[in-house]
Amino acid sequence: MSTPARKRLMRDFKRLQQDPPAGISGAPQDNNIMFWNAVIFGPDDTPWDGGTFKLTLQFMEDYPNKPPTVRFVSRMFHPNIYADGSICLDILQNQWSPIYDVAAILTSIQSLLCDPNPNSPANSEAARMFSENKREYNRRVREIVEQSWTAD
Repeated sequence: MSTPARKRLMRDFKRLQQDPPAGISGAPQDNNIMFWNAVIFGPDDTPWDGGTFKLTLQFMEDYPNKPPTVRFVSRMFHPNIYADGSICLDILQNQWSPIYDVAAILTSIQSLLCDPNPNSPANSEAARMFSENKREYNRRVREIVEQSWTAD
């Protein structure tokens, strides 16, 4: 069954394969275009450098009019990522627009890693540390990066 959401997701997938942005990849699960697995690589020359972070994206039939549910599967320590892996990011909530495709969503999440918004914390400990003790924050991020290599 081909719905507008599914057609759009096929287009998003083709675009992601033909012109993949640096440091991100994503694909639908084997037989379900509405559920994707994605990987974001930690951006170079940041505390996140070298990390490989897994996410899931769950789309509904109202995509692209409504954003997908995106969450990290990998353990994260970040001011804007909740303990359950869900992400506090304006384009996934009130700033959503149908012009965003999967590549734009993943790219935005990747830039959020290095550029958190400590004023809208999902993890208050990480937000406090980011603001008050950058060295300790970076050390905790490096731990998460190292864990990302061994996590299944």
